[in-house]
Amino acid sequence: MAARRRDARTAQSAEARPSAAIPVHPIADELPPIPQAPQPAIRSAAPAQPAAHAVPRGTAPRRRLGAKNLSRSTGAALAISALVVGTALPAIGMVRASDTTHGATAASDIRAQSFTAASGVLPDVQVHGTFTATTPTELSAMQAATAAAERSGVASIAKPGQVIYPMAAGSYTLTDGFGAARTGRSHMGQDFAAPIGTPIYAAADGCVTLSSESYQGYGVTVEIAHPALSGANAVSTLYGHMTYGSRAVQAGECVTAGQYIGRVGDTGWTVGSCLHFEVHINDSAIDPLAWLESNVF
Repeated sequence: MAARRRDARTAQSAEARPSAAIPVHPIADELPPIPQAPQPAIRSAAPAQPAAHAVPRGTAPRRRLGAKNLSRSTGAALAISALVVGTALPAIGMVRASDTTHGATAASDIRAQSFTAASGVLPDVQVHGTFTATTPTELSAMQAATAAAERSGVASIAKPGQVIYPMAAGSYTLTDGFGAARTGRSHMGQDFAAPIGTPIYAAADGCVTLSSESYQGYGVTVEIAHPALSGANAVSTLYGHMTYGSRAVQAGECVTAGQYIGRVGDTGWTVGSCLHFEVHINDSAIDPLAWLESNVF
C-alpha cells in the first residue's frame, strides 16, 4: 500500500515538472534573407525601347488610325442615309390613296377591255335613228345630213355613202332619155317628170360646184362633184329645171346621198315640169340611167 502511494506521488511530480525543450530547426523559408551586394548599374549605348504594347503611365492609349477612319466613314454614311430617308419619306407620304385607287381602277379597266370572240360571234350594233356611224367621216356626214334636213324640213332618203335615184320611188315618171332628139342637138340627160314642187335629192355624197337660179338652158340648176366615186375619173351629177327659190344648197357645201337639194320646176328650155338629170365622167355626159342601174345600192 505504501508502495502504491509512493508511485502515485512520483507520477504527479513528474507531470508537474516542465518537460525539457526539444530544439527545433527553423524552416528554410523562415530563415532571414541573406544580404545581397549591390549590383553596379550597366549602361547601354542605345536607350532601352519600351515594348510595343507598353503604355506609359499617366497617358491615354492612342486609337489606331484605321479604326478612327472607319468610325468617321460609318458616321458619314449614317448621316447621309438619315438625310435621304428624311427627304424621301415625306414625298412618298404625299401620294394620295385616291391616286393609287384610280391607277388600280385604270389598270383593271384596261384589262377588262381585252376581249377575244369566237370566229362565229358577230357584235350587236345598236342603231340610233336612221343612220349608223363608225368613222369620224361618216359621223360628220351624218351630222351634215341631219342639219340640212332641219334647215329644209325634208328628211334624207338614204344613208351616207350610198348611190340612189335622185327622186323618191313612186314620185316620178321616166320620160325623155339620154340621146333623145332635140332641136340642133341630142338630149344629154334623163328626164324625171313630176309635179312642180316634188323634192329632188342628191344621188351620192359630194360637194356642190354650181348652184344657180339660171344656168344656160337648164334654168335653176345644181351640180355636184363626187370625189368618192371618181377614182381615176372625175364624176359629177347635174340637176336642172328646178323651180325658182327651191335650191337648198350653195356652191362649196358638201352633201350626202339622199339629202334634199331642191324641187321640181319648169325653168329653162323645157315643155313641162321635170327634173333633168345628167351624169358626167371627166366632163363628158354619159347615159345617167345606165350609170344609176350600175351603181345604185
